[in-house]
This record gives sequence, C-alpha cells and structure tokens, in this order.
Amino acid sequence: MSAVIKPDEISCREMTRQDLGAVMKIETIAYKHAWTRGIFRDCLQAGYIGIIAEQESSIIGYAMLSAAAGEAHLLNICIHPHLQGRGYGRQLLDRLIAIARERSVETLFLEVRASNVVAQQLYLDYGFNEIGFRPNYYPDGDKREDALVYAMSLL
Repeated sequence: MSAVIKPDEISCREMTRQDLGAVMKIETIAYKHAWTRGIFRDCLQAGYIGIIAEQESSIIGYAMLSAAAGEAHLLNICIHPHLQGRGYGRQLLDRLIAIARERSVETLFLEVRASNVVAQQLYLDYGFNEIGFRPNYYPDGDKREDALVYAMSLL
C-alpha cells in the first residue's frame, strides 16, 4: 500500500533529463540570472544529485547537490515562486540532508545571496553557520552581488 500524500506535502524523486523542461520553466521565473538547461544537463551527466519536488504529480521545485570525499555542496534549490512560504523548501532541504547523510557526507556547504534574508534564515534554522564571504559572486544586472558561504556539520 503506498502512502497518501497530503496536499501540504511534497514527494521527492531523482531528477532526469526529461524533467529539464519543467525545471527550466521554474528556474527562469524564479531567477533573473537563471541557470541554463545545459548547466542542469551537465550536472546530471557529471553524476551530481538532482532532486525533483512534486505535489500531486506536478513539479513544484528542484535541487542540485554535488557530493564527494565526505563533503557536499548545495548548488541550487528552488521552489516555484508562487508556492514559496508554504514549507515546501524545508521539505526539500530535509530530503537533501537525508541524501547527504546516506552518502556519508560530513559537511554540507552552500552560497546564498547577501540580499536573500529569507533563505539565510532558513539555513540558520537548520543549523548552518556562516563561514565565509564571496564578494561579487552573483550576477545582478550590470553589477554583482556578494554571497555568504554557509556550512553545516552532518555528524
């Protein structure tokens, strides 16, 4: 008997190349400087961990994680902008952390825009710590935006 998914819960599965059309629709709505389809394709081809978040068989978000040598880097995590603020990002992050632990990851790293205080609070709530700063890391129109580097021990 399969579990019934409540309307406020998501299911997660591995990302495939067939998902890239739906992923790109969300990516281009969510970000002014979106990843390209080629970046996602190359990540999957390189063996990175792509995860799809679904609700009622519709893709509502995704994440990309690289993991090697006891470390993992959360490269991209996104929930459709119209569905943000409902806890779906937390559910997706929970799944990513579980996957990282399954792969014996000791430390999980990520960068976040200095202006993205909502995401920063999410990561702090999870136990991430700010460990660094990358000036001019993200494109921002004709300028650049700084990134904060976060890490969390999974031991």
